[in-house]
Amino acid sequence: MASRLERTRAGSTTSAAQSSANDASAAGALHVVATPIGNLGDLTPRAREVLAGAALVLAEDTRRTAQLFSACGISAPLASVHEHNEAARVPEILERLGRGEQLALVSDAGTPLVSDPGYRIVRAAAQAGFRVLAVPGACAAVAALSIAGLASDRFLFEGFLPAKDAARRTRLRELAIQQQTLIFYEAPQRLARTLEDLAAAFTPAREALVARELTKLFETAYRGTLAELARRAGQDADMQRGEIVIVVAGAAEREPDDGEARRVLEILLRELPVRQAADLAAQLTGTAPNQAYKLALQLSGQR
Repeated sequence: MASRLERTRAGSTTSAAQSSANDASAAGALHVVATPIGNLGDLTPRAREVLAGAALVLAEDTRRTAQLFSACGISAPLASVHEHNEAARVPEILERLGRGEQLALVSDAGTPLVSDPGYRIVRAAAQAGFRVLAVPGACAAVAALSIAGLASDRFLFEGFLPAKDAARRTRLRELAIQQQTLIFYEAPQRLARTLEDLAAAFTPAREALVARELTKLFETAYRGTLAELARRAGQDADMQRGEIVIVVAGAAEREPDDGEARRVLEILLRELPVRQAADLAAQLTGTAPNQAYKLALQLSGQR
């Protein structure tokens, strides 16, 4: 049997936990809720519960969210929050959170803030000391990556590329050397041009996936090289319809160019010991220290 002191401590701990829970439930919170990208079955039970219980749901397009609510049997008040009014909405949102209300933020589809507005609201709520809670679910970028069959341990989400040809090609040239898998969103009417630009900037043989209408009735995954996909997009009208995600393999790892390190070492070795020369060459040229030392040994005739 527990001693009187142990029971007292246990009672105090329970009371403190209950008090903390009551305080948390009374405090306002912003729930960032992922919604389906197509298949309504992907709305999680937790997301449904949060949305149904929210004092207000902040939606990118209230008409689209109202359709989702109608299909899922959810009844909750809606207010529009998009890139043009997001900043102006912040004071009202903070006031409602201050009254202890539970608010939810959704985008038109998928996980909010992934190539969608909303970060100003999230940042303002967090900076004001309110809880910001993730209610995870569908995300088109991650869904496409999961079926691409390309390396997924490291990836770069680029979102939408510039719509203008010159700006898009400039950005792709900057991305061409990235070794992690790259993920893009693209409008259907620009798909063929973007694939052509990708093939030109990344080399035609780079592997890629074009996923369209993910989780929807006409979901399709096109696989091949960038050249093959660009050619198909120009011929297949169906490929240029619906919501599109492009996943591209990263650049192959390049062998280090030791030309600059070699030239620097040839000078340093005239005056310095091998180890010191190698250390300085690594700092000056950005060469890996072990590679610089190996090269210094070769140039000095040591083995």
